[in-house]
Amino acid sequence: MKMFPRCLLAAAVVAGACVGAGGLEAAEAAKPARVLFVTQSKGFRHGSVNRGGKKLAPAEIAMTQLGQQSRLFTVDCTQDCQADFTAANLKKYKIVMFYTTGVLPIAEKDRDYFVNTWLKTRGHGYIGFHSATDTYRTKDPGHRWYQEIAGATFNGHPWGAGTTVTIRVHDRSHPAMKPFGAEFRIKDEIYQYVNWVPKNVRVLMSLDMSKCNPKRPYHVPVAWCRDWGQGKIYYSNLGHNPATWTNKVVLKSTENAVRWVLNLDEGDATPNPAVSKAEEAKAKAAAK
Repeated sequence: MKMFPRCLLAAAVVAGACVGAGGLEAAEAAKPARVLFVTQSKGFRHGSVNRGGKKLAPAEIAMTQLGQQSRLFTVDCTQDCQADFTAANLKKYKIVMFYTTGVLPIAEKDRDYFVNTWLKTRGHGYIGFHSATDTYRTKDPGHRWYQEIAGATFNGHPWGAGTTVTIRVHDRSHPAMKPFGAEFRIKDEIYQYVNWVPKNVRVLMSLDMSKCNPKRPYHVPVAWCRDWGQGKIYYSNLGHNPATWTNKVVLKSTENAVRWVLNLDEGDATPNPAVSKAEEAKAKAAAK
């Protein structure tokens, strides 16, 4: 079992551009992908996205450095959706990352472009971190679009920031899961959810309730993925603690998630509701 060190991910090198026939297209494909990292808080502001008067917050620094070191992507960070999460601006990007809270000021026309064109038919990707699932956490049916993309909605965190939890990995072949092994321990805040629909997603890892305290008699997923038309969605609960953003294994997982979203590495997104059912049964047995 691994206990992660706190250090930055070493650089990885990606392939360069080709020459000759089709070289221009290959060169364009080899360019780093542009990522829009949305860290606006319209509810609780986490320390990992709190700039505190500095240019960038810990999570923003981590993603910027990860992109530079991997040569895989470049990052533009925003805490102003009204100005930057627009149809015109989204056309510049291949991935959007969310570490957000509350009801964001995204206009209806920009939302529709994001959901139905940019993500569904253009084949781009959404990556959510931690409180991305504490975003649009309302009963307003007009916010279902986001809840469905995120895959679930925050409903409390019995495992707080100071809790060390054990996480079981279900799909070790998925690129984003390969760095973790079969299971691992980490100190971070873990959410429980509502609006969790197992038939819609592929759950990639969950709390091992038999090795966690407190114990709860229900399944607690920690990361999942899904296809959205031609687009891809990946979410990880990890990232509450600023230390998580200097955890080299978590960062490698994130790099691999980006590679998966960009179709550079293969990974199954077929929903696996049987895994959630089995984890539910295990959790009930552990909590007795």
